[in-house]
Formats: sequence, C-alpha cells, structure tokens
Amino acid sequence: MKTTGIKIKKYRSQKASARTSLIVTYVILGILSVIWIIPVLWIVLSSLRGDVGPVSSNFFPRSFGFENFKLLFTSDYYNVDFAFLRWILNTIIVAIIDCLISTFLVLSVAYCMSKLKFKLRKPFMNITMIIGLFPGFMSMIAIYFLLKAIGLSGNVGSSSWLNLVGLIFAYSAGAGMGYQIAKGFFDVIPSSLIESAKLDGCSNFKIFVRIILPLSKPIIIYQLLMSFTGPWMDFIFAKVIIGTGAPEMWTVSVGLYSLMFGAQSDAALFTQFAAGCVIVGIPIVSLFIALQRFYVEGVTAGAVKG
Repeated sequence: MKTTGIKIKKYRSQKASARTSLIVTYVILGILSVIWIIPVLWIVLSSLRGDVGPVSSNFFPRSFGFENFKLLFTSDYYNVDFAFLRWILNTIIVAIIDCLISTFLVLSVAYCMSKLKFKLRKPFMNITMIIGLFPGFMSMIAIYFLLKAIGLSGNVGSSSWLNLVGLIFAYSAGAGMGYQIAKGFFDVIPSSLIESAKLDGCSNFKIFVRIILPLSKPIIIYQLLMSFTGPWMDFIFAKVIIGTGAPEMWTVSVGLYSLMFGAQSDAALFTQFAAGCVIVGIPIVSLFIALQRFYVEGVTAGAVKG
C-alpha cells in the first residue's frame, strides 16, 4: 500500500509538472505571437489610413480607406508610368522563370543523389552540405562581377532587360545544391521501381519523368513554393544586380525601397509603401494557405531519411 501511495504521488507530481510546462510554453508562444503580429498589423493599418502621408504616431488610424492602394497603382514613380504595376510584372516574370528552372534542377540533382550510384557521390554530398552552411550573400560580389563581365548586370537604357536575365541566373544557377529535402523524399520511393523500369529498357531520364515525378507531388509543390518565394521577397541580390539605373526594370522590393530611401524618396509616400507591402504579402500568404497540406507533406516526407 505504501509503495502504491508513493507511485500515485509521483504520478500526480509528474502530471502537475507537465501541466506547468505546457502552460509556460503556451504563454511564451502567445507573447512571441503578439510581438510578431504587431508590426504586421501596423503595416496593414497604415496602408488603410484615410489620411495619406508620412508615419503617424497613432497605431490605429483616425479614418480608413483605400486611397493608398489607388495611388500606388496609378502613380508614376521615378518617371515610370504605372511604376508599381511594372515592378510587380518584373518580379512575377523573374519569380516564375526561376521557379521552373530551380525546381527542375533541385529535383534532378536530388534524384541523382538518391537513386544513382557513382564515384565521388559521398564527397559531393559533403561538399554541398559544407557550402550550404555559408550564407548566400557571401557570393554576392563575385556573382555581380561575373554577370557584369558577360553583360548581364549594371546595364541601363535599351538593354536594361538583361538585368532581369542576370537576376534569374543568380537565383537559379546554384539552386541544385539545395537538394537535401527532395533527396530525403526520393529515398522513401522503393528502388525496386527504378530497377524494374531499367529492366524494361527505360533510361534514367524516362524513369525520372514518368515514374519519380508522378509519385512526388508533395515535394514538387513544396519546391515550387520555395523557389517562387525566394525571388518574390528578395531584396539584396535584386538591388546589387539591377542597380539604380533603369527604374522600369526594378523588382517590387527594389521599387518599394526606393520610395522611402531612393534618389526621389519622400516620407509622405509611407502609406503607399505600406500598401505595397500588403500587396506583396497577399500572394505568399494565399499560396501557403492553399498549398499548406502539400507543403507539410513535402517537408515531413523529406525529413524521413537523409
């Protein structure tokens, strides 16, 4: 009886400790959520301010309206007609092209690393893992001068569209090194399928296209989403490669930055800047909400085996 009483007391103590730990965790997460959401809410409220102008000392606007969005889409910035629409279009073009190229490269490298056996496979994987530990902006200056040497950066005037081509190269050229999650997903696919296809005379490319890809919808959608959001939200590479010339070729991040800190910046444009931030955030939030199930499946399946 005494032993049973001790066990019951110990169980209650563990249960109370677990409950306390859970409460503390939720409190911390609640505080962090509030800290995270306040700046986002402030930007949204600023974009809806009825009194168009610079930063306001009031968190909640005195009046609400959509005048900032109207001005953002109809105004001419840096002598570019309907500049914001032009910047959005440039960003969409770059993001979609990079999305397709990067996804193909990542999935191709992941298939090779997962299902093909060749010399130096392990050293290659180790090297890419080590390189991946370094932040991408460390290569920014080298990439800029390489692109400038072949005429894909720092161009102005009639050839300014080449800046966008250089930007696509900068985003997609090294995408294949981010194959680790996709490789983990392909590792789960039975190798017996590949062996059977090879016995039937299929090449590796046919196996990849006709067998692997149809079975890989979650990881394909995950990679498409990641490849799209990178160029859509990037500022550093876009600013360096495109530069300050040819405002009609800016991406949306460079354009919005220039409204507040560029050569023709104006503090009175803050509410329009806030409206632009909201517009930029809507596609990303919508994509994550619509594709959340596939995103989670791709991440979790890719983490099963390295």
